[in-house]
Amino acid sequence: MKKPIILLALLCSCLVFSCKINTGKELKGTTGEIFQKPKGTLFIIGGGKRPPEMIKELIEVSNMENGAYAVILPMSSSEQDSAVFYAAKQFTELGVPAEKIKGFNFTKEQQDPARLDSLKKANLIYISGGDQSTFMDIVLNSPAHKAIKEAYYNGATIAGTSAGAAVMSKKMITGNEYKHPVYTGDFATIEADNIELKEGLGLLENAIIDQHFIQRMRMNRLLSTAIENPGEISIGIDESTALLVQNDSAKVVGNAQVILIENRNGSKRSKNGLLGADDLKVSVKLPGEIFLLKQ
Repeated sequence: MKKPIILLALLCSCLVFSCKINTGKELKGTTGEIFQKPKGTLFIIGGGKRPPEMIKELIEVSNMENGAYAVILPMSSSEQDSAVFYAAKQFTELGVPAEKIKGFNFTKEQQDPARLDSLKKANLIYISGGDQSTFMDIVLNSPAHKAIKEAYYNGATIAGTSAGAAVMSKKMITGNEYKHPVYTGDFATIEADNIELKEGLGLLENAIIDQHFIQRMRMNRLLSTAIENPGEISIGIDESTALLVQNDSAKVVGNAQVILIENRNGSKRSKNGLLGADDLKVSVKLPGEIFLLKQ
């Protein structure tokens, strides 16, 4: 009698495990860790001026009511106090109480547990502009990095402008070129092995973000990135414009366009250091348009 009981127990446990996997909400990795789809929202701003209507939408999707609060992270900026002041100002002008906005300037060495706990529980985490590499040098694989991810997976909105937008993706454009180390901002070529990518926050798994896109004519940079990273959607967000991301759905918010470049076939050629490719898919998305991020 014992063998049928054991077999029945094994069958039941397999069915339970199978049902858990099929929900799509929780997956178990090979090392036993649990992966869940994020419940939060990304609000990725391409830099420049931030129109009140866009910030109103950010406040709304962040559910900034009933005791909710926002945390501003200014570590990208060379003037952290000013970054916090001006970021907070745009929220208070639209009715968010000043006492509900905190600024946490973490360093590599000092990441206070009490502030980390507040970061995890914030409804909105806002990352300022500046230098994305400076931000990631402080945050990458730190307790603050873990707290940001935990907040996002638990339902918080993670927003960022300019450098704060670049850090959202797993592969982050730094702004540097290997073959042209003196920065000019021109990105005048489409060359192989030229655009520097480093590790970002990893909140956006299958896309690479560029910002100030149309205003600063960064198409060459994004074309180079798209050709050499066929597994990603390369996204250029213009100034005064944001991409609102919830799971695999994205919506354009603000005044201008978002450009998508996809190298679905993995096409890539190189001659004398120049990059070539065929059948790239380019889309120009207008304000209010919604699209799927999955390739």
